[in-house]
Amino acid sequence: MYSNPPANGAKIVQTILEDPVLKPQWYKECKSMADRIIEMRSLLKSNLSTAGSTRNWEHIVNQIGMFCYTGISPDQVLKMREVHHVYMTGDGRISMAGVTSANVERLARALHQVTA
Repeated sequence: MYSNPPANGAKIVQTILEDPVLKPQWYKECKSMADRIIEMRSLLKSNLSTAGSTRNWEHIVNQIGMFCYTGISPDQVLKMREVHHVYMTGDGRISMAGVTSANVERLARALHQVTA
């Protein structure tokens, strides 16, 4: 079986990329979003250190993209969910798009508590 995705998204992108005004704006907004995620990765790592963690969290800033493998165990993921109400996939992958300057400190403290 093959499922064909809807063409609406592709048509929107085509419209944007063919428009000389919208195209640079789109690139600028994509860069802004990528920079924000990079900043959140850095803030998460520094907040983990501030929380008292002595673990090596370098992988957080070395990874790229919207998702981050925290390296925590399934049991630690369960504690994140049940104790701290922080949700992620069972293998410890979090969406960096959901990490903000308002919640990054709380996330770091929770990660530190379950990994200490």
